[in-house]
Amino acid sequence: MVEALPHRSYPSTRMRRNRREPWIRRLVAENKLSVDDLIWPIFVIDGENTTEQVASMPGVQRFTIDLLVDVVGAAKDLGIPAISLFPQTNPDVKTPDAREAYNPDNLVCKAVRAIKSAHPDIGVMCDVALDPYNSDGHDGIVKDGRILNDDSIVALCKQSVVQAEAGCDILGPSDMMDGRIAAMRDALDSDGFQDTIIMSYAAKYASGFYNPFRDAIGSGGAMKGDKKTYQMNPYNSDEALHEVALDINEGADMVMVKPGLPYLDIVHRVKSTFGVPTYAYHVSGEYAMLQAANLNGWLNYEIVMMETLASFKRAGTDGVLTYCALDAARILRNG
Repeated sequence: MVEALPHRSYPSTRMRRNRREPWIRRLVAENKLSVDDLIWPIFVIDGENTTEQVASMPGVQRFTIDLLVDVVGAAKDLGIPAISLFPQTNPDVKTPDAREAYNPDNLVCKAVRAIKSAHPDIGVMCDVALDPYNSDGHDGIVKDGRILNDDSIVALCKQSVVQAEAGCDILGPSDMMDGRIAAMRDALDSDGFQDTIIMSYAAKYASGFYNPFRDAIGSGGAMKGDKKTYQMNPYNSDEALHEVALDINEGADMVMVKPGLPYLDIVHRVKSTFGVPTYAYHVSGEYAMLQAANLNGWLNYEIVMMETLASFKRAGTDGVLTYCALDAARILRNG
């Protein structure tokens, strides 16, 4: 907390002097948002020359791989350093053991190869979790209503290796199984992928803000029960620090807090405590709220979007995964 200085008082001190013109506001800004802070999540679907609107996320589309390559190129041209891929998997290949997750020719792996072939200088991040491939809709393997931690880790390690083989630069384990970071690191290193980065979803909460995302990947209707036995209790804060410490010790290169806005206090605590690269996911429900308010004329989307992204930087993030990335990058480019 900044203590009041006894020799500074009105009228000799007028705080508005440093707010009077745009140039001075820029000069004294304590935090700045840059296009370098943005990771753009994108949804990929099977087929050719097709886009699909995600109904619960106005402005967000799913792309077939041929079109995905072009939109990634547009993101690269705007200066966005990395994208994150999420598949809408054909229900016909979803199984209880989620084996499509580690099929080297699955939708994500094919998309990674296409993107890296066309745009080798943009970072590609992949989700490591089983929910897009699991007929039960969970991030882990389910047996008799229980999510099996260690069996799930075996599948997650296989998934990590095939994604790395396809050319993925950053693996984002979002499953919240205990011990998966160490197992993934060992699996990657054993297969020669020592340079593949792990950005752990280290503090991922059992949140109600994920529903539009589940619509986008087609896992919501399949899910039985909820994810409260492996994702974190929204009322807990200290627990997040324990989770992050474990993942760092197991080999995570970066950590993430998810969701974003309702958990800025967690972001701040994580960055202040550990000082490692710390990210937040501005999740689908947060994005959908901004768009819904904008479409109803209640808020100005561009203003509140940039204000929202600024809050992540103010809390201490090194970057943000956000569906607003293209919109924000265009605004930042145009000054």
